[in-house]
Amino acid sequence: MLAHIDYAIVLIYLIGIMGLGLYASRGIQNLKQYAVAGRNYTAPVVFATLSAAFIGGGFTLGNAEKVFMWGIVNIFALWGFSLKEILVAKYVAPRMEAHREAISIGDIMVKAYGVPGRLVSGVCGVLLCVGIIGAQVGAMGYVFETFLGISRMWGILLGCGTLIVYVTLGGIRAVVITEVVQFGILALGLPLALVFSVYHAGGVDAVLAQIPADHLSIPGSSLTWMAFISLFLTFMLGETLVPPYLQRLLIGKDVKSIARGTLWSGLFSIPYFAVTGCLGLVALALQPDLDPNLAVPFLVKTALPIGIVGIVIASIICVVMSSAESFLNAASVAFTNDIVKPLYKNTLSHRQELMVAKGVTLFAGIGSVILAVKIVSVLDILIYAYHFWAPMMVIPLVAAIYGFRTQPWVYLLSAACGAVGMWIWQYVLNNPYQLEGLVVGVIANASSLYLAHKFFVSESQVALEESA
Repeated sequence: MLAHIDYAIVLIYLIGIMGLGLYASRGIQNLKQYAVAGRNYTAPVVFATLSAAFIGGGFTLGNAEKVFMWGIVNIFALWGFSLKEILVAKYVAPRMEAHREAISIGDIMVKAYGVPGRLVSGVCGVLLCVGIIGAQVGAMGYVFETFLGISRMWGILLGCGTLIVYVTLGGIRAVVITEVVQFGILALGLPLALVFSVYHAGGVDAVLAQIPADHLSIPGSSLTWMAFISLFLTFMLGETLVPPYLQRLLIGKDVKSIARGTLWSGLFSIPYFAVTGCLGLVALALQPDLDPNLAVPFLVKTALPIGIVGIVIASIICVVMSSAESFLNAASVAFTNDIVKPLYKNTLSHRQELMVAKGVTLFAGIGSVILAVKIVSVLDILIYAYHFWAPMMVIPLVAAIYGFRTQPWVYLLSAACGAVGMWIWQYVLNNPYQLEGLVVGVIANASSLYLAHKFFVSESQVALEESA
């Protein structure tokens, strides 16, 4: 049973975040302000908001669960995500100067592949975001039920209802200001949880003495080398330049701020994944027969002192809310700017665009609550959601950022090849050689895009398309 002070800390956090979000929602007049605010954020803010956006329930509770089951191999697999962020900082962020007027991925894709590129990016972005929002909202219900004794449904309604209100009203401005605060809390709370848990277990040596040897080796007994490499590539490619992360490349005040913030975020993720993974190891050392899903709750309830419990629970709520609000805002921008605007025959006024975006935010949030009821494993649903993105979007989007141009049918063909290749490999052939279908889909997408453009599109055709 939690102490009153722990409940008070969590309640103060929720009220404070709601107040900050509502404060930031003032004065928003159009979709551009709703999507990218004033494009004046410094590197530390980009670092904090990007880190808070990608650190969700899957990379925290899900990581502890998988490390409990498989060992440290899951930490190393997640470092594929860290490597991706570092590569984006070095090779993609410096190229964003040419896309400073974009407010969504569709604004970049339309330059390279025409309206079809914009529409497909909008559909893929919305599907990915809804899946990830559902995973985070499901984790939110789990956190409230497990840590606070509130029923899962009421936990979902309380946590999700809070963020739906301020994200709907405030857009990216509300998201950024709350994420900066949330990042500070989560960066403090989870390391504190690990320190107190290790102390409770008797120190590092005592923990290591209780861990099976295969949990401390790569790839261990649970995965083959091929399965590990495949999982590493899945985390590396699955969330590459997804809508909320690319949005962070558009809100910085200049390219240098964007690149630095992204690099710092990638570097920060390396020790963060190690910390959350090691929580799973400590739980395994203390209670080997524990349900892996309960690794973090078990430590919070048994190893942490009064007061620290409230901070850690607030940190975990931060983790889930920050990721959910980022994807919720990105989903509404993608739907409005990349699906509604190109399909609607008449020009929307600034007020109409803003109203559509707010309406989509509200309905996407409600839809995520419904989806969350069916969520079982947060990390598994993240990997499933990646299938709506990487096989169709990663390579064409990077190419578009670098200035690549081709005819729309070439992109549509490559997207179809990526999706079909992924589906056949994963669901018909059942992942031969333990290679994930997502990786095969990305290869099929890249190969077909290159070959179709090289052999069937001339430079004059591309020039004609651009002039038209």
